[in-house]
Amino acid sequence: MFTFEQYLGFIAIMTVVTMGFWLMIFLVGILPYWIGGSLYESWKMKRDEKKKLKS
Repeated sequence: MFTFEQYLGFIAIMTVVTMGFWLMIFLVGILPYWIGGSLYESWKMKRDEKKKLKS
């Protein structure tokens, strides 16, 4: 059937695949939030600077 080395190889590959899957889920969930927050903060700063210059 399978040798012990093949079993360890399968476990190692499944570990890497599982870590990659959860990293992908993490990045898909966090990166849009992070980029959106950064854009919102820069927009707020520019808006506040314009208000200071007008008054």
